Amino acid sequence: MATSRRGIILMNLGSPDSTAVKDVRKYLNEFLFDKRVIDYSWLFRKILIQGIIVPRRAPKSAEAYQTIWTPEGSPLIVLTNQLAEKLREQIPYPVAVSMRYGSPTMESAFQELLRKIPDLEEVIAVPLYPHYAMSSYETAVEHAKEVYRRKKYKFRLKFIPPVYKQPEYIHALTEHIRPWVEKDFDHLLFSFHGIPERHLEKTDPTHQHCLRSSDCCSVYSTAHATCYRHQCLTTMRLVAEGLNLPEDKFSFSFQSRLGREEWLKPYTDYRFQDMPKEGIKKLLVICPAFVSDCLETLEEIAIRGKESFLESGGTEFEMIPCLNTDPLWVKALAGWVGEGLTVDG
Repeated sequence: MATSRRGIILMNLGSPDSTAVKDVRKYLNEFLFDKRVIDYSWLFRKILIQGIIVPRRAPKSAEAYQTIWTPEGSPLIVLTNQLAEKLREQIPYPVAVSMRYGSPTMESAFQELLRKIPDLEEVIAVPLYPHYAMSSYETAVEHAKEVYRRKKYKFRLKFIPPVYKQPEYIHALTEHIRPWVEKDFDHLLFSFHGIPERHLEKTDPTHQHCLRSSDCCSVYSTAHATCYRHQCLTTMRLVAEGLNLPEDKFSFSFQSRLGREEWLKPYTDYRFQDMPKEGIKKLLVICPAFVSDCLETLEEIAIRGKESFLESGGTEFEMIPCLNTDPLWVKALAGWVGEGLTVDG
């Protein structure tokens, strides 16, 4: 039931406070030490992250952030704040922003809403991850619940579930992409953020479906409620249908892998190298796992990915921006938080 004493929190991933190596190091330590991101034992995580990954990765990541940083700061945070402002224009509730890692924190978002509505009755948290993964949607929700319990807030806490197949999300993403596919192009690549294969197996409640067969994502299972790969492919299929794309005009891949273990395949960086050899010269890329442009889209895909594709023989490469503040996306969010498309916290 709708209440006038409701507040909204948009929950995104996060970003370093600046491009300085010390700030990037601090951010990476918080991010990678999350047990749902790197899910090894505490001691092994500490050795791996603080002894190997962060010392090597922080300087390189700092350089990468410098290529996309804006005068207002991190693109992801700037765009999330802009999305919040657009949402405020369409709903009668206050909207706060939180990041899973870095600032602003979940606690600060709760406190912001309480300052605006001291007798706050309900908070609807919106994880800005369309697909369920333990390293994105799950960790955001569980972290919010932990802060909520620790602070002993009196208001109700609810969450928007993964929206990977919600008609409003599919419509927004389809229409967002449409102007690009009306141009001359050879292929549209849906590049989703990658995760380790064992994360799929770990979040499979049946423990006998995910990755057990080549068609596991198309054979119905209760595992699909928490299967990242199934949800990504469902989004792609529904959008491709909405755009009337022939089967040979689109495909999927997974980006941003870390370490040497097996992640979901095919790998985006390998596809950039192979596609020109397959006759794909004019490539469009969309990254639907992200709703706000960030390092993984603006630098990994739009800069390094483009360079790789062109060096491998491609002639044209365009990355379609994320939904960001697309009016249909804002409208979808407004409808969900107003109509109560939620699950209890």
